[in-house]
Amino acid sequence: MTIRAQALLFDNDGTLVSSLESVRRCWTRLAQEYGLTEAEFGRVELHGRTAAEIIADLLPAEAVPGAVARIERLEVEDVAQGGVRLLPGTRDFLDSLPADRWAVVTSATRRLAEARLDAVGIRPKALITADDVTRGKPDPEPYLLAARHLGVDPARCVVFEDAPAGLRAARAAGMATVALATTHPAHELVADLVVKDLSALSALVTDGGVEISVRG
Repeated sequence: MTIRAQALLFDNDGTLVSSLESVRRCWTRLAQEYGLTEAEFGRVELHGRTAAEIIADLLPAEAVPGAVARIERLEVEDVAQGGVRLLPGTRDFLDSLPADRWAVVTSATRRLAEARLDAVGIRPKALITADDVTRGKPDPEPYLLAARHLGVDPARCVVFEDAPAGLRAARAAGMATVALATTHPAHELVADLVVKDLSALSALVTDGGVEISVRG
């Protein structure tokens, strides 16, 4: 199978980098600090959503701003403790792309996203974060904003995601989807193509865009 696109849009955590252990450490600590039970904490979907939306599901409205600031601080500090690493295939795949044809679209804040990307040496020309949108994934706004930023029709974009919320956002934006089974089982991922990670893919740059295919 080959997917053709003019722009490639990548989620970060679970797609380009692994931060799952860091996320678990930091959010578990936050839950303890705010007196949340394991049952209360376990009923919300963490992955692929903004911290503000997650916390709003867990705490009273007046506690949300302080908790959002606290989780950002915990996660940024955890980066320095080795809380992030590149996933297989990330470096080679990104290096094969023109810098102006791809963007990172993440539910993290800009401060956290930049900390994680800097830690692994990824410096995208285009970065869309939770700070840039009013509605996070699974709303299509983040991916539509990225398409506008790159000047590409949404229908000519392909999204790379590991989380069901992000895949729903991409489909709602009218974009092709590639799911990476790095944090969720393949059977939970609804996409045009499902692979284990970026090492399974190759990209061919042409005058008309980029052709993405599964390695033989």
